[in-house]
Amino acid sequence: MTGDTTRLSVGLVEDDRRFRSVLETVLSHTPDFALAFAAGSVEAALRTEPAIMPRVILLDIHLPGVSGIEGVGPIGARFPEAVVLMLTVFEDEDRIFEALCNGAGGYLLKKTPPARLLEYLGEAATGGAPMSPEIAAKVVRLFSRLPHRVTVEEILTAVETDFLALLADGHSYATAATRLGVSVNTVRNYVRSIYDKLHVHSKSEAVSKAMRAGLI
Repeated sequence: MTGDTTRLSVGLVEDDRRFRSVLETVLSHTPDFALAFAAGSVEAALRTEPAIMPRVILLDIHLPGVSGIEGVGPIGARFPEAVVLMLTVFEDEDRIFEALCNGAGGYLLKKTPPARLLEYLGEAATGGAPMSPEIAAKVVRLFSRLPHRVTVEEILTAVETDFLALLADGHSYATAATRLGVSVNTVRNYVRSIYDKLHVHSKSEAVSKAMRAGLI
């Protein structure tokens, strides 16, 4: 079920029949675009078997039954190759944040002119994350207020990182102490500090976490 790959296929999940009809008409009569499916709810969208698979899905937030925010994950799982864009009248920051955290690839307002909406669809299909200007401004303000997330690189000191690298190479505490020019007691202090900082309980866990962070 691959369908026409020369046109950008779009799925619609919108309960407002009038608005959905407008979008269906725009997509069906615009060159380079194709309507994959149109559904009035998340539940109906999950049951659909489109002739062509969507590359982008416009998902309304305020829907009967499962809301658009709740439906981002299931819709994304049902159509894993598609980018899910929220389409809504809401500019509420909590809704924006929750939708993005649930996997939405963009957030557009329903008042977006059709021509600009088509441009946003194209951006999403080529790897962009389109947002209406009003939404983008709110997202910037929203994330600027989030607490800074400390990374592993910022947690460990340089000598602690060197010590973990030695452990990854197979050194014992004694040989690592010799290579670093410190006592075994000092190395044990490194171990306690690293375990506490990384929230781990073993040498293997500490080394694994440092390797995943690209430190060693």
